Amino acid sequence: MSTSARIGYATLFKSGNGASPEVFTTLAEVTAITPPAMARDTVDATHNESPGAWREFIAGLKDGGEISLELNFIPGGPAALSITAEMDLDGSLAAKNRQILFPDGSYFSFSGILTSFEPDTPLDDKMAASVTFKVSGKPSLVQA
Repeated sequence: MSTSARIGYATLFKSGNGASPEVFTTLAEVTAITPPAMARDTVDATHNESPGAWREFIAGLKDGGEISLELNFIPGGPAALSITAEMDLDGSLAAKNRQILFPDGSYFSFSGILTSFEPDTPLDDKMAASVTFKVSGKPSLVQA
């Protein structure tokens, strides 16, 4: 049986503008995207009559995780300008609809808050930046 594996080339990161209908703009020069690492808490529900003295757990709250990006850092470029402008947003304005669009047309859809922007300017390599978004609410994986 042959594999269906693909490389990540042509995966895009997009941010919505909040309009109706919403328009999504691709963040330029992204070189790597790490989709959300979703997790669920567990709550210890052990009691004095737990069978065999084994701890018992119940499912707790879920966390959509974080999305991290690596991109080419171009100080006066549109990506750097939009990210630095977004750092000025506060409260509910800081959460924007985002998409990670995969080459097959599938995508992750989520509300995300920009939490970090870390440019790097090494002497002997390209300038790059790391960007992190915190997922707010439930991320959805939409199949093509």
